Amino acid sequence: MKMFFLRFWVMWRRFRRGTGHRHAHHLTYAPQAEALLKRANPFAPWDERANWMIDIAEWIRREPAVSLADEDTRRRARHQRMLFLLDWLDTNRDVRRVVQTALQKTLREAAGPELFSVTGLPREPAFFSELSARIFKAILPRPPARYDLSALFTTMFPDTADADWLLELDADTLQRLWKLCADDGIAHAYLQQVNEALIYLVTLIVSVGIGPEFRQRLEPRMPLQATPFMALRRELEKYLLTGTHDDAALRSVRMLIAVCQAQTDRIYAHLDEYGVSVGLVYSIERMRAQLSRMARLIDLHAVSSAAVQGSAQVQELLVDLISAHHQRSSVRGLVQRSFSLLARKMVERNADHGEQYIARDGGEYRSMLKAAYRGGVITAFTILGKLALSGAGLARFFEGAFASLNYATSFIAISAFGGVLATKQPAVTAPALAAKMGELDTVEGLRSLLQEIAFLMRSQAAAVFGNLIAVIPAMSIISLLAWWIFGAPLMHTDKAHASIASLSILGVTPLFAAFTGVLLWLASLVAGFADNWFALHRLRDALAQHRRMVHALGATRAERFAGWLEHHVAGVVGNVSLALFLGMTPVVSQFFGLPLDVRHVTLSTGTLTAATASLGWHVLLSAEFWLAAAGIMVIGMLNVGVAFACALALALRARDVPTRLRRLVFRAVLRRFSASPRSFLFPERQKTLATAQEPPLPPSPEPAAPTEPENQSGQAGNH
Repeated sequence: MKMFFLRFWVMWRRFRRGTGHRHAHHLTYAPQAEALLKRANPFAPWDERANWMIDIAEWIRREPAVSLADEDTRRRARHQRMLFLLDWLDTNRDVRRVVQTALQKTLREAAGPELFSVTGLPREPAFFSELSARIFKAILPRPPARYDLSALFTTMFPDTADADWLLELDADTLQRLWKLCADDGIAHAYLQQVNEALIYLVTLIVSVGIGPEFRQRLEPRMPLQATPFMALRRELEKYLLTGTHDDAALRSVRMLIAVCQAQTDRIYAHLDEYGVSVGLVYSIERMRAQLSRMARLIDLHAVSSAAVQGSAQVQELLVDLISAHHQRSSVRGLVQRSFSLLARKMVERNADHGEQYIARDGGEYRSMLKAAYRGGVITAFTILGKLALSGAGLARFFEGAFASLNYATSFIAISAFGGVLATKQPAVTAPALAAKMGELDTVEGLRSLLQEIAFLMRSQAAAVFGNLIAVIPAMSIISLLAWWIFGAPLMHTDKAHASIASLSILGVTPLFAAFTGVLLWLASLVAGFADNWFALHRLRDALAQHRRMVHALGATRAERFAGWLEHHVAGVVGNVSLALFLGMTPVVSQFFGLPLDVRHVTLSTGTLTAATASLGWHVLLSAEFWLAAAGIMVIGMLNVGVAFACALALALRARDVPTRLRRLVFRAVLRRFSASPRSFLFPERQKTLATAQEPPLPPSPEPAAPTEPENQSGQAGNH
């Protein structure tokens, strides 16, 4: 058994390292080069000649198993091996003729249009088909591709570092390589294949550019034949027919490529108005990559055939092919590029909704408290409905479904009455905070951001305080009324003790509270997605001009209803999704054998109040009650903290805020909180507090501005 595993390990290492291990036992360049180059055989089959070329490329970039050399040293070593091969061939003329014949025959037989038009570019027309193709390519072995120059090229250069040392080759080395591998006939054949690749690329660009998704976003609106994409195809065909010396046609093609790229930029700018979809972002990125490749090929085509032999355009094109191929092979890169813009637009929409939840002065703080009072009172009735459902003896699924309905009704009622539910705000206010992190160029910008953070945390504290202050007496009154009407407490003794024990800080309460914070953040994502989906499908215009709706409501009311729905769709969907998460997550997790549950600070406080009222107020003297009370505090902090952290992390990533700025803000917040923790919980008593009393800010590359009163910096943050 041991020998079997050893043999398997050796075979696996050979499979991972490829064929480079065959020459690992050579100690000098000369025997290695001689062993490689004497294997050249112009009369061998295509597969044998292709594998021989791959072996040469592996030998050039081969590295020892253990090496302390840096990347520059490794690139110089590859360059030295390349020069040694060329010098050795110049010395051994007989071997050079055989090698030259084998290389030129292989390149003459290979088909190149796919190398120029497909390599490194997205091939599939849609995002998910491209994603599945990349996954299958990463998992499944590739079939042998005979006479395919694209497959041979990507196999010879399987590492992204190959582009670096290839770019560093000097003109003399490139000229020697060209004379070894090609001649005028091969150059002419490949220029014709470049023409075919240009026609193929412009056809793909036109097919997407004249589609309805693109045309309705182009400004100004123009006829089909007048679009720059159609004009690009006409001018390109004219340029290819007239030849390479028509400078006017060349300038026209280059100008139209730039115009088409500018049109894609305009489409990006209109995504706020029309909404964002992953498929649309993928199509735009695919077109931009195709336009960039066309620009490369046009530059290569513009030089004469004689100049191609040593031109920098060939070198730049090969480097671009290597880099693009490795970027295209990355599944993670595709997902990041396709979802980054969608995430940013969703973050921006949440930021617009989150501004209303930030209290910046004492009046807004008191308004937030009053809204939280209303939310706490309504939440008390939500807990009453939850207790009624738990005692109805329903099946687990139906209990979760009716609990979700109960939560949804409560959350929508809170929004309808102008109330606020604690812990819902962090997920939508964190993007509003991230939107201001792009203004950290000066000390005043950092001071304004710190003030905004203080405003935001006060708002969260006001929401939590208001909910708890209202839900405790409201739930107590409901419990006393229920006892007076029905003659029995809301909870039986065993259930009341179990409810109090489930909130203990010594149990799994912190874990469930953090998990609930993640659910709160996910609900905000669903709300942003719904808002984006509403704009993407232009439902406001569709509803305002719907024939039956206009006939039933009238044009004015239909327009008003469409506007109201556009303004409130994110709130309604966010409330319903949060209700489903809170009600159905325990049911689904238990179905899969996961003992997960949710812990929301307001709901848990109401449950603790109901259990205490059912057992009698003497339970206030017990240890289990105070453990549960400590658990409530932890639930509140984790609900707010986790939801805020998840939303802020997504917002910072979507806005590409540098890591250095994130650390700077984090340190500044810690300093201010340690100096004045009260400012993060309650509004300032004196608005004329000077900034000289603030803790010192971290050093900035720019000189600090003159000291100003703190209320002026707060007002600057408001504007």
